[in-house]
Amino acid sequence: MARRRRGHGVTASGAAVGSAADADGARGTVRVDRRTKRLTKRLRPGDIAVIDHLDLDRVSAEALVACAPAAVVNASRSTSGRYPNLGPGILVEAGIPVLDDVGPEVMAELSEGATGTLTEDTLLVDQRVAARGRRLSADVVAADMETARAGLSLQLEAFAANTMEYLRRERELLLDGVGVPDIRTDLDGRHVLIVVRGYHYKEDLVTLRPYIREYKPVLIGVDGGADAILEAGYKPQLIVGDMDSVSDNALRSGAEVVVHAYRDGRAPGLERVRSLGIDAVVFPATGTSEDVAMLLADDKGATLIAAVGTHVTLVEFLDKGRAGMASTFLTRLRVGGKLVDAKGVSRLYRSRVSDAQVLVLVLAGVLALVAALLVTPTGQAILAVTGARLEDAWAWVAGLWPGQGP
Repeated sequence: MARRRRGHGVTASGAAVGSAADADGARGTVRVDRRTKRLTKRLRPGDIAVIDHLDLDRVSAEALVACAPAAVVNASRSTSGRYPNLGPGILVEAGIPVLDDVGPEVMAELSEGATGTLTEDTLLVDQRVAARGRRLSADVVAADMETARAGLSLQLEAFAANTMEYLRRERELLLDGVGVPDIRTDLDGRHVLIVVRGYHYKEDLVTLRPYIREYKPVLIGVDGGADAILEAGYKPQLIVGDMDSVSDNALRSGAEVVVHAYRDGRAPGLERVRSLGIDAVVFPATGTSEDVAMLLADDKGATLIAAVGTHVTLVEFLDKGRAGMASTFLTRLRVGGKLVDAKGVSRLYRSRVSDAQVLVLVLAGVLALVAALLVTPTGQAILAVTGARLEDAWAWVAGLWPGQGP
């Protein structure tokens, strides 16, 4: 597919572009950040999000959609062709205009809070051309996905190589649990629910309410997953992660904190936790924080590990956007039959009696009681006494307000 010509910055002449485009394009306040996850925390409905996100993943796209921006401008290619990532299609399907591959210069040239307008393949800021790129549509995204599927085999080979490298470096941890720290939280013989703020985590938590109520699993939040637990009305008992996306409120909730560190022991998130006056356990390990949480639960004797928002398919592994996702594959092999995906739990654990059935049962009981009272002498006597008492009560109440009686 031929790429459109791009321009970066203000036009050479410095002339203002006509304002006629304002009426036709998406207009809003410009918000700029290289990290999409950080940008969504301050993005408001009607803003124009300017990001630099190669291979926009599903979680980031869903977070952007939830913020309801007027448009999204990406300095990088939303789909590079490495694999069929899911993010661009989510934005387009949500009806959000996307200007793609405008170039890295836009991140430095745009100022936060400026007024921008997106028209066709051009971003105007203060009536001047700030960037040009290709406008994504359903057809463009479909063509990009077709090209990306052709490159999936190369990514699979790289994924396999990364898996072998991870197994070589972490075989003692995976096979024997060497390096897993001690924690105060008792997991032995209990169910554990690990929450990652990933795919459909909100829906899964709602589905699991009966399971949580009956089995009372230990709730483990992985970084921002701790906030998801709080938002669902529960309290996390353990927080695991590098502490880059969890809120101070969640860290102060009383949960035990395990800081995921690099293999050499460096833990950038540890200083933040200590600054809040919280003691933390450090767990040095390669891979992702959700892997660390699963390995910790398995090593400490959890009988079942239910996962919410985690990654389960190859595309989801690649969508995470890092070679370390190879650890997720091996971690699942290590945990084995203990691990159940949230959707699997919702299908396995289902109340045998629905709310509708309970309501019908109650109504049937009430009708049977009324019928018994109407056709038996004892029932008729009870109804007569009850009616007389109700009349006495009504007469007493009416007597409190003269002139209101019958």
